[in-house]
Amino acid sequence: MSTPRVSLLPIEDATQTGAPLGIIELKAQLSVYRVLLHHPQLAQRISDLMDTLTSQSELDARLRELIIMRIGWINNGVYEWTQHWQLAPLFEVDQNELLATRDWTTHDHWSPIDRAALRATDDTMLRGAISSETWSACVDAFPTEREQLELVATIGAWKMMSDLLQSLQVPLEDGVTPWPPDGVSPNKPLVAELQVDDPWTA
Repeated sequence: MSTPRVSLLPIEDATQTGAPLGIIELKAQLSVYRVLLHHPQLAQRISDLMDTLTSQSELDARLRELIIMRIGWINNGVYEWTQHWQLAPLFEVDQNELLATRDWTTHDHWSPIDRAALRATDDTMLRGAISSETWSACVDAFPTEREQLELVATIGAWKMMSDLLQSLQVPLEDGVTPWPPDGVSPNKPLVAELQVDDPWTA
């Protein structure tokens, strides 16, 4: 594993710093929060955002985990993929579906709602925004404006977290095996494979 670009706080320091901010001990002990808690206010805001999208959202928990795993795979995000492989079963997400997010377009068992969410994730990750065609499918799949906002915010929030984890080279916790269940990774961010015009050289 790479060396983190911002050091990890000792676990005791992280838990003590996080407690008055409402960051529970189990969360504060994770590598990502041991990094973020160097900036307590930032850590608190990120934690609050993630908690809102997890516990106060109408978006189905299974769908959220599929989105997160797809982001982790596209971004070659070992921390995100590995953490949520462990978390997703708590929300009764089938691990075969988690694996299918690697190449979801080749699987035919997805519902129209699943497809809309995964297409929106791919659009955001690979092109920076949801296309008009995909948005039409999202409106059909998520008919209320609250649901639409939660979908976009979920994709955006975990993309932000994935980019943060990658840029800061946040390591897995001690003893955690990367890229479960089979150690297979995308080797490089799939974003790198997308050919787009560079507006600065046009």
